[in-house]
Amino acid sequence: MPLELKPHVDAAIRAHGAETYPNECCGALIGRDGVVTDTFALPNATEEGPRRRFLVRPQDYRSAERRASDVGADLLGFYHSHPDHPARPSQYDLDHAWPVFSYVIVSVRAGVSEDMTSWRLREDRSEFDQEHLTS
Repeated sequence: MPLELKPHVDAAIRAHGAETYPNECCGALIGRDGVVTDTFALPNATEEGPRRRFLVRPQDYRSAERRASDVGADLLGFYHSHPDHPARPSQYDLDHAWPVFSYVIVSVRAGVSEDMTSWRLREDRSEFDQEHLTS
């Protein structure tokens, strides 16, 4: 099933990635039935350094779910940026993902957003499958 980003959502993810460059940004994808209608920027709370990692803390996850509920939608997944790296999931991404969500990654090179992809973790958690992304 494809994931559709409304044009303002695509723009918001790209802007967030450029704004936080050279660090990774992260946020929640909010919508219904595979259509993302809103983003919810989250703080990058990793202790490993935001340049190459992102972490969604439990309280931020709850805030994202609350935001989705407040607007009558669902939490569909998360997005983050890969500064100066391809828009492909890393081993760290694989280790920290949940199979029920979409994961959008935007590559940001020298402060400019480039490729954007979406991924879903297999039920057995062995690897990601690329999800068709439209906007």
